Amino acid sequence: MRLKYEPLDLRTRHVFRISREAHNAYHNIFIEIIHEGVVGYGEAAPSGYFGEDQKSVVQFLSKAAAVLGDDPFQIEAILDRLGQISPYSRAAATAVDMALHDLVGKLLGIPAFQLFGLDKEKACRTSFTIGIDTIEHIRQKVREVRDFPVLKVKLGTDYDFEILKAVREESQAVLRVDANGAWTPQEAVEKINRFEAFDVEFIEQPVPVDDLEGFEFVKKRTHLPLFADEPVRIAKDIPKLVGRIDGINIKLMKCGGVREALRMIHVARALDMMIMLGCRVESSVAITAAAHLSPSVDYADLDGNLLTTNDPFTGVLLDEGQLILPERPGFGVVRREEMSHEQIV
Repeated sequence: MRLKYEPLDLRTRHVFRISREAHNAYHNIFIEIIHEGVVGYGEAAPSGYFGEDQKSVVQFLSKAAAVLGDDPFQIEAILDRLGQISPYSRAAATAVDMALHDLVGKLLGIPAFQLFGLDKEKACRTSFTIGIDTIEHIRQKVREVRDFPVLKVKLGTDYDFEILKAVREESQAVLRVDANGAWTPQEAVEKINRFEAFDVEFIEQPVPVDDLEGFEFVKKRTHLPLFADEPVRIAKDIPKLVGRIDGINIKLMKCGGVREALRMIHVARALDMMIMLGCRVESSVAITAAAHLSPSVDYADLDGNLLTTNDPFTGVLLDEGQLILPERPGFGVVRREEMSHEQIV
């Protein structure tokens, strides 16, 4: 197998701001793994929060090319070898994992959801994320997606209540809240109890990443379901949160790819936890790969491609927020330049 990679620089329509950072350019990497003339696509979306960037991904991939072997069906063995290069370059490993699954699906001539034994009709609706901004700009953003049925609202400011009030005044969508760890446990309790008036569905990461006791404190004093994101990277992180949260947010870039995401889904189900699939700002390559897992979870926040202005690919489609999985082999992602206008509208 041969591995090729190239920069994939994405721009967002608005500056995407959360409680700890703000960007409007994201420097990802697109990869191809080629075997017997068949090409599998993958994407790495590195995050500085986890100590990765475009340069570190390239360094990892330059070493990964030498350990792929010649059998794409030996995914577990290949991923084990990748782990020996670096167990912490998860975005880079995700790109390889993704490309291998895409390649295997194409070699078998079946879509990935079928490879995973899933029913495409059970794919989730995705939320659309409203980043932190001024109240005026937040109202504008919500109006731009007025018909979207589910909105995820980023909070973690000293005017959180005003943000949520403005969103609710502009939209009757289902609302979810994500603080990205910005609140103390006491602040979280106060705010979450006030937010119930806005018919919020659940709260994601209300307390800092390492404050597991904080999650427990909040859970005992509030009624809305709580989801953990940053503290849950791989399957072995899940058990320590039993009794402290109601659900987890799985991201391919955080856990290392489809293989580990499937493990996390099984562990979370065994522990009676709810599951959401999340993302970073990504192209349709990575978003579509995650979407193929959505029939096995409860919620999806797979809008990273929708936030961009220059996604060069097309894959998963939407029907009023409902994820429509492509039925082409593998993940079914194609370059927009290879499709006619009628095919991608």
